[in-house]
Amino acid sequence: MTAYAQVAVEVDGPVGTITLNRADKLNAFTVEMVQELKDALDMLAGSAAVRVIVLTGAGRAFCAGADVGLLRSLIERFDEPTGRRLVDGMRGVSAVMREAPQPVLASLNGVAAGGGANLALGCDLRIAADTAQIGQVFMKIGLHPDWGGTFFLPRLVGPSKALELLLGAELVDAAECLRLGLVNRVVPAERLAAATRDWARAIAAAPPLAVRRAKQAVYRSERASLEEMLDYELDAQLACFETADFTEGLAAFTAKRAPEFTGR
Repeated sequence: MTAYAQVAVEVDGPVGTITLNRADKLNAFTVEMVQELKDALDMLAGSAAVRVIVLTGAGRAFCAGADVGLLRSLIERFDEPTGRRLVDGMRGVSAVMREAPQPVLASLNGVAAGGGANLALGCDLRIAADTAQIGQVFMKIGLHPDWGGTFFLPRLVGPSKALELLLGAELVDAAECLRLGLVNRVVPAERLAAATRDWARAIAAAPPLAVRRAKQAVYRSERASLEEMLDYELDAQLACFETADFTEGLAAFTAKRAPEFTGR
């Protein structure tokens, strides 16, 4: 497996975990980290053995956004090309997460701010420690939201609330994130790792082909009509009818046992 300097990758059975690994900097992004993250996501997304991808942070933060020291250096050097690479790097990360056949689960162990918030929102699912916070803090330092914030946020909370969060630029605690729909689940901080593992393994036990098509369908529905989605569902269901997993699922249901899906 490829060794990285600023992210760590671990594969445990069907679950692949990527950890942002600059704990001393609250996992703030550099250009190198963005590239390593994309490479790691590409690797896990391309693995038939990996059925769920987990994204988390080392130490006490998920991700504090872009490294402030790097931003200051870019301004001092008038280094627009590097700034563009930093901001535009998320384009590739978002594309890999959205197109990956596996669900991508963000495990928020601490603050997710700025680009870190939008990295979390770009994942398919989110579980948070009760001590975690999410914040669209860009305007505190005179910046516009990036890394997909103006795409993901309105789709999760609606346009008016999205504007409130963007303009207010405040950190939102885990309980309020759950109420708003920014996260799916909140658990005590000491249980986050175990709860993430349990949820990831539960998802991994589902039939991979059906999971992949369901993920595709949900995102396709954002730009499709009801008639188009009914057509897509018909094609997807007929394809699933032909799989060994469907045969296994029916047999397991009849026998009242847990199914063992193979992805065939």
